[in-house]
Amino acid sequence: MTGETAGARRSGGRALAAPLGSALAAGAAVVLVGAVDPNEPGHYPSCPFLTLTGLYCPGCGGLRAVHALAHGDPVTAAGLNPLLVAAVPLLAVLWARWAARSWRGLPFAATWLRPVHAWWLLSVLIVFWIGRNLPFGDFLAP
Repeated sequence: MTGETAGARRSGGRALAAPLGSALAAGAAVVLVGAVDPNEPGHYPSCPFLTLTGLYCPGCGGLRAVHALAHGDPVTAAGLNPLLVAAVPLLAVLWARWAARSWRGLPFAATWLRPVHAWWLLSVLIVFWIGRNLPFGDFLAP
């Protein structure tokens, strides 16, 4: 192994600190939510949007969905917040891409994330938000 290759490996390893730290923080959060049941009253604060308006926000049911996923129950999780459950594989792919690009010393975002992706995500969130509060969208409500 040449000195240049060893240096690239060390810098690649250091560059993985951010993706690995993020994965560790997310894993710790999942462990906490898995251990402290959000279905029990008093463990977590109520959703401020739901408290003020009586309407569900896109995140309502998210803690209970994470709890269900942590306990290996994706069907219950999808019933509580289907958007969150659908986002988990996407987030895993984005994290893997971030880690791989960091290892190679490349920037994460620039090559394929475009403004249209942000607008698409915002549109999906708004449609989900509105849909879960309409009578025909009861299946989207937590």
